[in-house]
Amino acid sequence: MKRKTFEEVVEFHGHACPGLALGYRVSLLALKEFGQRASDEELVAVVENNSCAVDAVQVMTGCTFGKGNLIFRDYGKQVYTFIRRPSGSGVRIAVEWTAPRETESEKRMWKKYMEGNRSERVLRAVHDRKAKKIDSIMQAKDRELFRVVKGRIALPEEAHIYTSLKCAACSEKVMEPRARVKDGKIVCIPCAEKISGKGNLS
Repeated sequence: MKRKTFEEVVEFHGHACPGLALGYRVSLLALKEFGQRASDEELVAVVENNSCAVDAVQVMTGCTFGKGNLIFRDYGKQVYTFIRRPSGSGVRIAVEWTAPRETESEKRMWKKYMEGNRSERVLRAVHDRKAKKIDSIMQAKDRELFRVVKGRIALPEEAHIYTSLKCAACSEKVMEPRARVKDGKIVCIPCAEKISGKGNLS
C-alpha cells in the first residue's frame, strides 16, 4: 500500500501546521519500524495528547479512534507509542524537537494574532512563522526530532462491540457498559448526572 504524502494528510486535517508535521514524521518513523499501515487492528497507537499530530497518525498508520486501535491518554505529552499485535513489539516515540529561534518581530506578530488581530500583515507573518517551523520539522533527521525506545509493550485490550440499551429518560441509545441505573431504570451518563442534580427521574 502506497504511503500517504504530507499533502494528503493536510487535505484530511484542513490546514498545514507544525503539529501536523510532527505527527507525520512520528508516523513515518513508526511505519519504518512496522512496515505497512494497519488494515485492521494489528497495529495499535497510544497517543498522549489530542493535538493536530493525531490526525496525521490516523491517516498515515491506519490507527483510528472508531476502529478502536487508536487509544487516547490525556496526559498532554508529545509521546506516541505503537504496538504490533499479537507480538507486543513496540516503539515509544517522544518528541524532543526544538523550534527555530524566533525574532522579536515574529514574537510581536504572534502576540497580535493571539489578541485577535487578523490584518493581512499579521496573517502573512503568522503563515511565514508556521512555514519556517514546518520546514524545520520536515528537513530534520529522526534523531533531531525524537527520543525512541523499542521493546515489548503490554497490549491494550482489543476493541469490543457492546449491546445498545435505550435510556429511560431521553430514549437515546447508550452502550451497555456506559449505562447507569437511577431509580431502578437504565439511563445514559448525561441523564444520570441531571437526575443526580434533581433527585429523581421525572
